[in-house]
Amino acid sequence: MPSFPSPFGSDEDGLFDGYDEFVADDLPRPGGFLDGHDVLTGADHLAFHRLTRECFEARTVYDMTFDYNLARLNLDTRHEDAGFRYAVERGDAADAVDAADAGGDAFDGSGVDRVLRAEFTPTTAFCPQTHTLTIGAFRAWNGLADRHEYDLVRVRAAPMHNQSEAVNDRLAELEDRFLETGDVEAEGDEGVGIGSNPVGGRGEASAPSGSTDAPF
Repeated sequence: MPSFPSPFGSDEDGLFDGYDEFVADDLPRPGGFLDGHDVLTGADHLAFHRLTRECFEARTVYDMTFDYNLARLNLDTRHEDAGFRYAVERGDAADAVDAADAGGDAFDGSGVDRVLRAEFTPTTAFCPQTHTLTIGAFRAWNGLADRHEYDLVRVRAAPMHNQSEAVNDRLAELEDRFLETGDVEAEGDEGVGIGSNPVGGRGEASAPSGSTDAPF
């Protein structure tokens, strides 16, 4: 396991917003996956994103180009339109998880009642690691579900990414498998996902270190 610098220290040269600051201009706009749902803003967004930092730290979901916890991308003022946005899923949406059918034995018969949607916007449309990072995020949030109030966190890549359709198909497969088995590591029929790097069991991604032009 490589040694990572802590993401909890002070922000160098004022390049980062704080985890207790909701700066809408430094966040991506909510995209189509969140449309029609209850988008988190202000204190609600901040609370879940602080928890995200902890989950990503535990599961080493890191932006390896910048050598920091992926949650920090939301705070990076050099990439104002990149990072995660969140929304509580409305149960009456056409593509909402069916609480009556989802879960079953995998969720002790309790089903899936409270769902959060997370949409990831990378810094470029050709980010080669979007599939790895979104799958890592999915596994971190759902593998550590005891740390938050949601039965399921659904993850998708923003449509600005050139392979968003393929990435999102893969995420949907993992989501279905998780709902069937309760196992965030369970693979579908197609195994490893899209892109240049394999998906690690703990959501790690690798890329050249030290560049300010992140592929994420």
